[in-house]
Amino acid sequence: MKTEGAEAEPDRAAPVKAPEDEPLAAGERDDAGRVSSPEGDADDVVAPAKPTYRPSYAFLLGVSAVTLVADLGTKWWAKDRLEPRALTDLADLADLAASPRPFALRKIEVIKDHLNLIYAKNHGGAWGILGDESEAIRRPFFLVVSLAAIVFIVSLYRKLHPSQIALRWGLPLVLGGALGNLVDRIRYGYVIDFIQVRFTPTFVWPTFNVADIAIVVGVGLMAIDMFSPQRPELARKPSGATSGATGAKASAG
Repeated sequence: MKTEGAEAEPDRAAPVKAPEDEPLAAGERDDAGRVSSPEGDADDVVAPAKPTYRPSYAFLLGVSAVTLVADLGTKWWAKDRLEPRALTDLADLADLAASPRPFALRKIEVIKDHLNLIYAKNHGGAWGILGDESEAIRRPFFLVVSLAAIVFIVSLYRKLHPSQIALRWGLPLVLGGALGNLVDRIRYGYVIDFIQVRFTPTFVWPTFNVADIAIVVGVGLMAIDMFSPQRPELARKPSGATSGATGAKASAG
């Protein structure tokens, strides 16, 4: 017999309506008959974001500084030891005889017929590009190209991922080499080269310096990173290594 009135027992099967803007308690049903659960609130919990990786600028500056010092130091040695010296700079024949660096011997043969150290001035870029242009065109062009390469390298370094080891080393090597040749262009208006490689009696590679070696190695490491298998963590990351490897060589002397 069903009891009616104020003392009637509420229907246990009837849905319980929670007050507006108040979540249902665990086990209660809404008007649609859905039962709430403690696990339902877990979807609303936002996991703390992982800290953003920031590459070490100390590493960038350190490798670039070592490269720059090595380049400028060897250029200073080449200028002092290998630069041609007119005979009129010597006081007399006694000075000529006592000089450890007479004009005729200002070349060091490291490997006979293959590797020499000889002083050279490169007024152009890599392989003497624009070397025949006037100073008014050549100097501003290479200064702008070098500064643009430096800005690009620093901006690309900021976007490094921890797994990009080759690019992490390549960028500071290119930066140090670009700075070394830029210092020469500002001081002298040309780049000092002193390493000469002769492959055959008729084929001699254009004379180069330590900065050029660093730039070539750095661009090679950038190419390794560019052609390495795509890593999952970099799948959605835009890559700038392609344009970096193409433009960095422009600052080589």
